[in-house]
Amino acid sequence: MADSSFDIVSKIDHQEADNALNQARKELEQRYDFKGTGVSIEWSGEAVLIKANTEERATAALDVFQTKLIKRGISLKSLESGEPQASGKEFRIVSTLKEGISQEDAKKIGKIIRDEGPKSVKSQIQGDELRVQSKSRDDLQEVQRLLKAADLDVALQFVNYR
Repeated sequence: MADSSFDIVSKIDHQEADNALNQARKELEQRYDFKGTGVSIEWSGEAVLIKANTEERATAALDVFQTKLIKRGISLKSLESGEPQASGKEFRIVSTLKEGISQEDAKKIGKIIRDEGPKSVKSQIQGDELRVQSKSRDDLQEVQRLLKAADLDVALQFVNYR
């Protein structure tokens, strides 16, 4: 019998992220506590730029954006936000959406699979994703449960289950 396998990836649906940003922008334009305060949220290349006239409003706008991301099914582990920085008369927060699994995270995941997973399971790093193989599909499902329970600082998806 051939080996079964799946890939562990960390990807973001960019259309959903764009929808979340547009929903956040609409909410910021319509909410009474943000009216006339100069709060804006927009794409700046691959990053999200939040501008506001006070630090508190900038963090509140970031909170609105995070809420919309959660509703759209995007994990907050893939959002990396900086601290509010004063820029003239306004405060700015630059947030980026992380994709791919870094080498350090891939090594951590591989170590978890080796140490705590079933012995028949093999994992190998392939660029910014991991391939996990085993003869038993039950062992692969056990690895998925193990990784979902682990507290990793990267959002994981399991794809190409064969």
